[in-house]
Amino acid sequence: MSAVTNFELIVTIVPKGKASRLIKAAKEVGAEGSTIFNGRGAGIHESKKMFGLSIEPEKEIMLTVVPDNIRKEVVEAIRKEGELDQSGAGIGFVVNVQELFGVNHVIGQREKKKE
Repeated sequence: MSAVTNFELIVTIVPKGKASRLIKAAKEVGAEGSTIFNGRGAGIHESKKMFGLSIEPEKEIMLTVVPDNIRKEVVEAIRKEGELDQSGAGIGFVVNVQELFGVNHVIGQREKKKE
């Protein structure tokens, strides 16, 4: 089975506890789901001190792969639900996916449409 192009990866980095709401919003406009993993901030404004110890804010990194024809709707849903236009609310960006594999149900559906 050949790899399929025309997919986009939406990467969203938000404060811990926020990603589940963003996934729900993305799914409501057509995304099938996301992968979340934990990280910590390392920017110039990220570190806080308590009792003389640096505390790094925890982050959730959300990876969402979507067909390019729904990317704008998914990005807008994530941006709106996460209030990402507010300072300090998080960031997001989109990367073109060169090849997609391992999601055979998606690849099979798209190949059938091409026939």
